[in-house]
Parts: sequence; structure tokens; C-alpha cells
Amino acid sequence: MTPDDFMRRYEAATNAHDLAGTLELIAEDAVYLFSDRTSHIGKPAIKNALAANFASIRNETYAISGLRWLAASEAVAVCIYEFRWSGEINGEAASGSGRGTSVLRRDDGHWLVAHEHLSSGGLE
Repeated sequence: MTPDDFMRRYEAATNAHDLAGTLELIAEDAVYLFSDRTSHIGKPAIKNALAANFASIRNETYAISGLRWLAASEAVAVCIYEFRWSGEINGEAASGSGRGTSVLRRDDGHWLVAHEHLSSGGLE
């Protein structure tokens, strides 16, 4: 699987609110920094954050676009992208967007997210 294929799989798992499927793509020691200024260090903390997000947003559509690779080797790949989501929170329409950075690491022949940083704004 290429890093690009991996990111599409990650996007699909996130869009489907597939917590188990998303977590299998994340390194045990990963660090996530979210646009709400929270940090989640280690897979258990990331699991809790993702579960809370998935539970609070109903009928969500999540997509990434403009995927740009800044570095790629057999062991590590780094990309930036824009993300958008929409859904319902407490019965009200809600949406958001921003930019992301993902650092992928190959462990035992499989790509995993080692770091994700989401923030407000775009890439241009």
C-alpha cells in the first residue's frame, strides 16, 4: 500500500465513523493535535477523543482534499491537506474545515499515523 492509498483508507474509516478501523491505522505512541487546541498522546487518549467526536456528530461527511506529500521514503511519509466535515450536533446542522499535517511511519511493513495536527485555515 502506498502512503496515498493509506490516506484514502484513513479518510474512508474516519468518514464511516469506524472507530476500530481508524484505530488500526494509528501507532500506539501517536500524538494528535486538534484544531480545538487539545492534544491527545498515545492510542488510548486518541481513542477517547475519536469516540467522543464520532458520538457527538451524527450523519457526518468527512473528506480530505489537496493532499500534498512533503517527504516520502520507505519508512516515513509526511503530507499536508485540507479537510472538511459536516453533520449534525444536538440536532443542528454543523460543519467545519481546516488544514492537516499527517506523519506516517512504516511499522512491521504497515503504514501507521504517528502524528496528526489539525488547525484552522487553509493551505493557500
